[in-house]
Amino acid sequence: MSQRYDVIIIGAGGAGLLCAMTAGRRGRTVAVLEHNQRIGKKILISGGGRCNFTNRDAGPEHYVSNNPHFCRSALTRYPSGKFIELVRNHGIEFYEKTLGQLFCRLSSRQIVGLLEDECHDAGVDILSDCEVDSLESGNGFRLQTSRGDFECESLVIATGALSFPALGATDFGYRIAEQFEVPIIEPRPGLVPIIPRLDDDAPWPFIKLTGISIDCIASAGGKTFHENLLFTHRGLSGPAILQVSNYCADGDFFILDLLPNSNSEQLLEGSRHFRETPDRWLEQWFPKRFAFAFAKQFSPYKPMAQMKQTDRERLVQHLCAWKLLASKTEGYAKAEVTVGGVDTDALSSKTMECRAVPGLYFIGEVVDVTGWLGGYNFQWAWASGHAAGQSV
Repeated sequence: MSQRYDVIIIGAGGAGLLCAMTAGRRGRTVAVLEHNQRIGKKILISGGGRCNFTNRDAGPEHYVSNNPHFCRSALTRYPSGKFIELVRNHGIEFYEKTLGQLFCRLSSRQIVGLLEDECHDAGVDILSDCEVDSLESGNGFRLQTSRGDFECESLVIATGALSFPALGATDFGYRIAEQFEVPIIEPRPGLVPIIPRLDDDAPWPFIKLTGISIDCIASAGGKTFHENLLFTHRGLSGPAILQVSNYCADGDFFILDLLPNSNSEQLLEGSRHFRETPDRWLEQWFPKRFAFAFAKQFSPYKPMAQMKQTDRERLVQHLCAWKLLASKTEGYAKAEVTVGGVDTDALSSKTMECRAVPGLYFIGEVVDVTGWLGGYNFQWAWASGHAAGQSV
């Protein structure tokens, strides 16, 4: 015999749990089905185990979507201040790291505990280790699972997307969308390290710089980010690179300014009178290891004052506007989020309900709304979960 609920939510991540507690508070009977043995696995590993649970400044301009205005309604009705208030009410100490990013002072487990306690208080049933085998619609929804059969009026898909497959990420949400003929924007890895290709298509020449971090301005798709980049054995990572990866698909170019506080014309003029080699000139701003490798790659080895003007210009050009081709990324295994997903044109921005399938909702990362690095994706999880929870 089927177990019947008003609302069933598939996925016990941030979006699903906040949706569940919101609906439960309204008196709805709610069950959350999670295929992993533990709930909130992505929350637990986030922020180095301290969970960057929101950003004070989260607004629509911090998100990537085919419809950049879609997220405005949910974010306005459940701004970061609402979740911060919830965190304070649970006595969780937190701190601001940089750029509005808020982290738990102790552990990300506190956020999972908060959501679990709120769900418990709202009468929500959470069933972990529960695989959904089949789903049918007609006068509501019927589900066959590894823990029995279920029926519900409203079904919420909060299964996340493809990033972090090691945590159990799957394409389940996309398969449900396809089953109900809900369109999908082609997914790709987001907030992910980039494997660049140089102009001459040569192998990555900076393997020996692995671990070196440099302040820079990274630009792509009309967006710029002033943060650190990190050299890896295969390419580039660090906050600046993760940010531009949201705007830079495979085959797109991105630009790096490695001396954000310098003027290229003044650099060029100063280089004309420098009597030592380019690596010594670069050591004014960079670690020796970087200075040597960069100079070796982009200039002849001779005193700067003896170099051709075109050689000095080439070096300064790469310092101030290094144009790189994103040949590929490190993929979903290293991606923090997925760009793309369920087409927002198919959903109500107020409720997250599918326009063509009454009672079916999509929230969180499975939707084509992707935030910047720095707590924005959790804020979208809370806001979209709250929007659906108020409607189901």
